[in-house]
Amino acid sequence: MRNRWEASVISRRTALKFAAASLLPAPAFAQTERSRTLKLVPQAALSVLDPIWTTAAGTQNHGYHIFDTLYGLNAKFEPLPQMAAGHTTSSDGLVWEIRLRDGLKFHDGEPVRAVDCVASLKRWAARDALGQLLAATVDEWQVKDDKTFAIRLKQRFPLMLYALAKPATNVPFIMPARIAATDPMKQVTEMVGSGPYRFLADQYMAGQRAVYARFDGYVPRQEAPERTSGGKVAHVERVEWTAIPDSATALAALQTGEVDWWEQVLPDMISILKKDANIKVGNGDPNGYVGLIRFNSSQAPFNNAKLRLAVLSAVNQVDYMGAVTDNDPSAYTLCKSFLPCGTPYGITPTKNHISDKPDLAAAKGLVKESGYNGEKIVVINPADFPTIRPMGQITHELLRSLGLNSELVETDWGTVLQRRGNRESVEKGGWSIFHTWWQAIGITTPATSGYIRGQGAGGWFGWYGNAAVEDLTKRWLAAETEAERATLAAGIQNIVAEDVPAVPLGVFNIRTAYRANISGIVEGCAPFPWNVRRV
Repeated sequence: MRNRWEASVISRRTALKFAAASLLPAPAFAQTERSRTLKLVPQAALSVLDPIWTTAAGTQNHGYHIFDTLYGLNAKFEPLPQMAAGHTTSSDGLVWEIRLRDGLKFHDGEPVRAVDCVASLKRWAARDALGQLLAATVDEWQVKDDKTFAIRLKQRFPLMLYALAKPATNVPFIMPARIAATDPMKQVTEMVGSGPYRFLADQYMAGQRAVYARFDGYVPRQEAPERTSGGKVAHVERVEWTAIPDSATALAALQTGEVDWWEQVLPDMISILKKDANIKVGNGDPNGYVGLIRFNSSQAPFNNAKLRLAVLSAVNQVDYMGAVTDNDPSAYTLCKSFLPCGTPYGITPTKNHISDKPDLAAAKGLVKESGYNGEKIVVINPADFPTIRPMGQITHELLRSLGLNSELVETDWGTVLQRRGNRESVEKGGWSIFHTWWQAIGITTPATSGYIRGQGAGGWFGWYGNAAVEDLTKRWLAAETEAERATLAAGIQNIVAEDVPAVPLGVFNIRTAYRANISGIVEGCAPFPWNVRRV
């Protein structure tokens, strides 16, 4: 199963050598204009703008440029006030009152009001897994005055501040109430936030280019920036995202200075970049990424848990992790947990079926037991997303080796994002499997890991439903001791280890690279534009 991917790597390396030797710098901007602009090559083309409607990492990264949050997380995952000046909590823990800090206003000139925060949180809570659990406990969202609102609960919700600071996916960004009033099941296209940069809609080209301009009305906090918290000072006047699907072209653009920052660098390019004194290689998100096979549990044939288990038992994580890290063992961790290894709940389930040496014959036996009858399986896969594409190719080959009728449909990432929302059968444009990765920082708890939640039609793409998982998750949220939470989390893991809503493929790192004259990059779950300056 590795030959096809290895051949593409060899071909790409040949292209890289040619590109590095032959591509010449494009005409530069006038020095004054260029020095005020930060040019970024994003991980994938931006085609969906609404960070509440989708969990796509690129859209969340876009959101961090133009929106802000009430609370942010530091490197210790501690929630700190961001748009909020602070909060008070009633003695019984049922009333949280939050007051906004002074000077907040939206990009359209309107002040940020409590009514905007309430509308934004309600829309976010309708889409996000943790937000839905919060909403179920809310008795009233109460606007007290322009700068103060209260969240009145029916029962205690200990993770309130973490929920309001939630990073990485479905971030609870604050929007104007008139925009946040949009049906959460429909995409918002008007991008008006209160963050350090404004979105220039007239310069946006879906799938190709996005441009942001510094918002001079933004008042940053005074603390030093750390992860998603602290002072978000915009030093550069303009940020331009340009999608460059071809990695050799992206490499050459970085080497010649046509671009300043390449968000995610393929592993076989690291050695080339480290030899260039004009380029620095960074670690990217220090918490890493969790690779994933996601099943459509609402449609045949993967509405059959036994068939999902057959696929899981045949997976060799080394194949996947090797493909996305250029076979660098230092860049990945094999992980049999359904939550990220290295985090408090990232433990191997007692009922583990993931093996370092999978038994293909046994997996075929499970296929037979499932009653699979040749139904068509459609694997949708992004050809323009190099840290996801090989996963889909490997799984397609694996399915065929199990005797399954698999079809690999490769398109661009934007099309994958649109198609995965189709709940119909494959004959009507639906899908059976897609692959992705989640930033580990966003899925460290049972409540925030959308792919193991059992919410059914109201849950993440794939629409896995399991009432027992949801019950244990609610009990986890209400637990008063960490020992009790650990026991409940282990119980959830044992259920999904056999019911298999998804297959974890391991935890890996993706390096980032930028020109040596760029400084101040803040590590975290996105290419944050604040604090970055040219030296």
